Amino acid sequence: MSRFANLADRVHDTPKPAVSRQTTSSDTPPSRIGRKAISGYFAPELSMALHHCARKHDLSLQTLMAEAFNDVLRKYGESPVGR
Repeated sequence: MSRFANLADRVHDTPKPAVSRQTTSSDTPPSRIGRKAISGYFAPELSMALHHCARKHDLSLQTLMAEAFNDVLRKYGESPVGR
């Protein structure tokens, strides 16, 4: 079955009201409660290098990035807080 099989049916569905971007705790996975996303745009080569490094050391990308952010905080005399 094509992943677009029901696409024609969806065209005729009544539009749903816009959903607020603010999520409730029931919508948020427990691992994200009390956390804040940090993002940036970087060269694809950096992304690949970070993913490779994380896999090589059996870490998640999030854990690797928290370690890097903590290193930056230490460099500038701040207390490391990333987890």
